[in-house]
Amino acid sequence: MEICYLLLGSNIGDRLKYLNKASEAVSLIAGRVIRCSSVYETESWGFVDSTPFLNQVIVIQTNLGADVLMKKLLLAETELGRLRGNAGEGYSSRIIDIDLLFYGQQIINEPELTVPHPRLHQRRFALMPMVEIAPGLIHPVLKRSMAELEAICPDSLKVVKFKSSN
Repeated sequence: MEICYLLLGSNIGDRLKYLNKASEAVSLIAGRVIRCSSVYETESWGFVDSTPFLNQVIVIQTNLGADVLMKKLLLAETELGRLRGNAGEGYSSRIIDIDLLFYGQQIINEPELTVPHPRLHQRRFALMPMVEIAPGLIHPVLKRSMAELEAICPDSLKVVKFKSSN
């Protein structure tokens, strides 16, 4: 069994509903969800959009290999309505995004999969929920804790805990 950290994100439609549906889908196809961060509202990273993202980190236990897990996560995105553009088109709005941040403490560098996520340390919207649930987790490549990485993160975009109107 591996402990994996996934980042969920949505900025189209009922964003909170899509995060919840993604968490449910992950628990059905990939492994038991054992912990969830708060939901954070974040400005778009890498492109401009008037609708902010909702982001959340979930922690799962899985017995799937990293490559199989990633394929199942991509399938879950598609089943939830995610449409992908062509590679190289850059970032855009999306119904759901599920990123594999960590697969245990493994370092994976394959053409279709890089773990830990290669831009995690540059994104406050990923680091803040990671610090909430695993501040002492050490990044196996950068050899720094999540709290240390957040403290030196160059990203200045606004990230705040989401307060649902429900």
